[in-house]
This record gives sequence, structure tokens and C-alpha cells, in this order.
Amino acid sequence: MRDVTTAQPLDVQPTPLALLLLGREADPRSERGVECPGDLPAPSDPDLVARARAAKEKLGDKVFVLGHHYQRDEVIEFADVTGDSFKLARDAAARPDAEYIVFCGVHFMAESADILTTEAQQVVLPDLAAGCSMADMATAEQVAECWEVLTEAGVAESTVPVSYMNSSADIKAFTGKHGGTICTSSNAKRALEWAFQQGQKVLFLPDQHLGRNTAVRDMGMSLEDCVVYNPHKPNGGLTPEQLRAATMILWRGHCSVHGRFSLDSVNDVRERIPGVNVLVHPECKHEVVAAADYVGSTEYIIKALEAAPAGSKWAIGTELNLVRRLANRFADQGKEIVFLDKTVCFCSTMNRIDLPHLVWALESLAAGKVVNRIQVDQETEHFAKLALERMLALP
Repeated sequence: MRDVTTAQPLDVQPTPLALLLLGREADPRSERGVECPGDLPAPSDPDLVARARAAKEKLGDKVFVLGHHYQRDEVIEFADVTGDSFKLARDAAARPDAEYIVFCGVHFMAESADILTTEAQQVVLPDLAAGCSMADMATAEQVAECWEVLTEAGVAESTVPVSYMNSSADIKAFTGKHGGTICTSSNAKRALEWAFQQGQKVLFLPDQHLGRNTAVRDMGMSLEDCVVYNPHKPNGGLTPEQLRAATMILWRGHCSVHGRFSLDSVNDVRERIPGVNVLVHPECKHEVVAAADYVGSTEYIIKALEAAPAGSKWAIGTELNLVRRLANRFADQGKEIVFLDKTVCFCSTMNRIDLPHLVWALESLAAGKVVNRIQVDQETEHFAKLALERMLALP
């Protein structure tokens, strides 16, 4: 029997990923941050609103605050403009006189703003830990390996990458370098139509659901035309024959919020609220989209509810902050707006941007100190911008 009292400790070293998850290391090429420098004001500080107003007033036209639709109300209150990720990045580019762009969103959005703004402008993300789980699901190294698999299968030359706006600058740069384009949830069909004019297949990154829903629902393809590349399996879990037969090669990624909605959610809300209209985002699963009455981007959802008749009933499948804000906005018009699922589901990373972080960022800028600047290197910016410009040139 082994003498356990004299057993030596195992020579096991923690992996970089383990250290990252423990908060002991940082990955500069990851969407996730692990620390927030500086002393944050306490969330209980009764003067937070006044402090935010004072700092913003002191900065004047030097600062331009962007607020994504999924942000908390306390943050949206101080946004100069609100919108989805690409709209906000374009809004920032349209304000070249603003020295500081404070992006209340997540990391990939701030990267896009940095790519589209001038060198004289500085983009600030109030909390570096505000990442995006979907964007995290496709790293530059994984996508490069995927392209090698496609090359070995003999299909890379006929494949055009199309990357969702919800991706890192690295993935956008890969897309630009390999002749592809970026898309949003509202122009995904146009992007795919363009891509199929350039090649025979599409590698769609990083959201499998948007890619599948666009291909099947909007373009008439079949589910059999789609395969899912899993970066955590050898060769993506696919054979060369499967890759050659596929039309859409979907990356195994998804939105942690929209991916929660299920067919049971749709069936349950129809039973609870007779006559309800089910309106969902195209990042939802295919079976949810197929069962919904209406499907569209965040901007589409807002416009649909604006145009809805008084007294109509709606169940919305998107982030809860936005749904709650819309429900309050249209309550006096007699529009009943509910969250599609019974389970409360905020975007946890988006919600990292709170009033204390915003106050800290604004007060730091007002004091002449730039904090949490998001800066994309020149080579990455060049190729990412190329992909974005291809999208902007879409008919």
C-alpha cells in the first residue's frame, strides 16, 4: 500500500484559461476583461446622478455618450443617442468633433466605434469586463484553424466568410482579409446574397442561429444545407464530405440571452395571453423563429411596437431591459407588452455597465485622465474596416 503521508504533490500547472477564469491573468485578445482599474463610487451613493450630470456638463461637446438598447435605464438616461451596435458606431463616426466616445455597450461595439472614428477620437468602455458571450465563442486562433480545415477539405477557395457585427475586431479582420463582409441582423440576407455571388459556400460567424434563420427562413434553403462547425472538436466535428456538401457552414456560437427562448416559451405565452403577437429576434433558435408571428432586429422590434394598434398584445423575445422599457413606453397606449419567457433574463455582460462605472469614466475624463480606452491595432483595423466597407457598399 502506498504511504500517503510521504506522497509528493502532483506537478500540475494551471492553464492560462484557468488563470483567466480565476481572475489572475488577463487575455488581451479576449472579449472578457478581468479587472476594472480605479476606485468606483459606491452604488449606494445618493449623488451619483448629480455627479454624472456635473461631469458630463463639464466635458460638454468633448464627450459623446452612446447607449445600447440593452443598457440599464440609469445609464440610458445619460446617453446622447441610443441604438443597436452598428448604428451607434456610425453615430460616433458622424461626430468627429467629439474627443471622447463613451460607449455604454460591450467590448466588440467599442472596437467597431474605434475602427470607424478618427485617430483623434478616443473610445472609452466604462467597464472592461463588459464583453459578449457570443463574440467570445469565436477566437482568431480558432477561426484560423477552421480555415485550415476548409483548405484541407478543398473548399476554402469557394467559401466566403460572413461575420455578424457581434464579433471581435480580430474576426472582422479575418473576414476582410479573406474577401468576406460583415452583416447586421437587419441586412444578413443582403450580405448572404452578395456572398453567394462571390463563392459557392458561406462560413457564417459567430452566431449559428442568425445564419441558419437567414438561410432557411429568408432565402429558401433547407436545414440540410447547413452544417455546424464546432471549434472544440477535431476538424470542427465534420468530415470533408460534409463540408463539401454544405452550402452554409455555421459557427457553433449563440447569444446567451436569445438562445434561452424555447418553443415551450412560445406555446406557453399563447395559452396565457389569447391573441398575443409573438415577436422575436433572429438570434433565437430556429424552432422559436419558425413559431413566431414576426421576426426582426432590435430596431425592427421597436418600430413594430411603435406602429402597433392600441390594445394589441405582444410577447417579445429579446433582452429584458429593452422589453421592460418598451412596455413602460407604450402602456398609456393600451399596448400589452410582455417578456416571452417566464424566466428573467438580462444580458449579464451588458449590465456590467452601471451608473458607478459611468460616473467613474466621466469624472476621470473631466479630470483629464483617459481610462479604459479601447484601441484596435492598425493592421487589424485595416482589414476589419475593409469588411465593414463591403457591408456599407451592399445594395
